Amino acid sequence: EVQLQASGGGSVHPGESLTLSCTVSGFTFDDYGIGWFRQAPGKEREEVACLSSYDDSTYYKDSVEGRFTISRNNAKRTAYLQMNSLKPEDSAVYYCAAKVFGVCRPPGPYTDWGQGTQVTVSS
Repeated sequence: EVQLQASGGGSVHPGESLTLSCTVSGFTFDDYGIGWFRQAPGKEREEVACLSSYDDSTYYKDSVEGRFTISRNNAKRTAYLQMNSLKPEDSAVYYCAAKVFGVCRPPGPYTDWGQGTQVTVSS
């Protein structure tokens, strides 16, 4: 069974950093594009970052571009989201997801989802 698990969330002050991890099992990791999503209370789930399975292509939501960096380590079957200069508006539950042979753009459906990890940014 395909399984993804996000971890690394926590509570930080504005301007601080966190790195989220997404461990995967049950599929060939480097065949999948990886996306990071977040959902805050009362808001729609939104895609914040994506790393293609081809050519290291990336996508970032405009509000996080320049602050967040998505990466992967295929040998460790792990993807990462480095989040710098965090803002209160970044507070949300963050999820990782995967799509087979996925490209970030044009957008397409993700086939597998992990459990979320809470990120809280507050003074």
